[in-house]
Amino acid sequence: AAAASGVLHAVDHFVPLRHGRRLFAREWRPPQPAKATPIVLLHDSLGSVELWRGFPAALAQATGRQVVAYDRLGFGRSDVRDGVLPPTFIKEEAEHYLPAVFDHFRLSRAVLFGHSVGGAMAAACASRHPEACAAVVTEGAPAFVEDRTVRGLREAKANFQHAEQLDRLKRYHGEKARWVVDAWTDTWLGPVYAAWHVATEAPAVACPFLVLQGDSDEYGSMQQPEAYAKLSRGPSQLVVVRDCGHVPHREQPDAVLAAVTDFLGCHVS
Repeated sequence: AAAASGVLHAVDHFVPLRHGRRLFAREWRPPQPAKATPIVLLHDSLGSVELWRGFPAALAQATGRQVVAYDRLGFGRSDVRDGVLPPTFIKEEAEHYLPAVFDHFRLSRAVLFGHSVGGAMAAACASRHPEACAAVVTEGAPAFVEDRTVRGLREAKANFQHAEQLDRLKRYHGEKARWVVDAWTDTWLGPVYAAWHVATEAPAVACPFLVLQGDSDEYGSMQQPEAYAKLSRGPSQLVVVRDCGHVPHREQPDAVLAAVTDFLGCHVS
């Protein structure tokens, strides 16, 4: 798709769920009506719409596509999620919450762009709903738990014992911040996920698949993106982002935008 010009329009939404709960979402629309397949962003374990910062607008501008981001239940401006995350939370996102976002925005097909665990959710959705997924883009997505993952999580868990670190997160999640941190660290350091592998969530992905990985990702070695590339049954590309850690779209946004724009230009109308 050709890059859009002019002013982007950002519009906030609340997506209704069962039992009266809601998800917060935001869309960025190109100045001209977008005919190209839209992009839906799935955030990481500490993420939210606001924590994508300027990336969604830049992605919409670069691709000329509508971009939608949403806060998962329990995150950002979405409603509170009670209790611990269930072991099935990745599958549930693909089966229940993401379809609600599709319904609200009247999307029949979309490109799914997932950061970190959002990448696992994107792959799971593509595996379960191939007709709805035009392509998948993952960055820094976990395929399994390795020693580097455990070290990174333990360090993060210790850092969030300091009040100032948690206060920074409260700017995005409010009083849900402690739940957000515990849901991340306790889930991935727990016994259930010690033997987890993304192939159990997404045995195969048939649509075009772009796998992005920072060369210095503090949570995963290159075995992680290689495992994602093996899921693909269609066109796939693995891009290593140089001088980059776990958040390529923030650390090296130009490289990510170029890779995504080129890939979608070749494979998705």
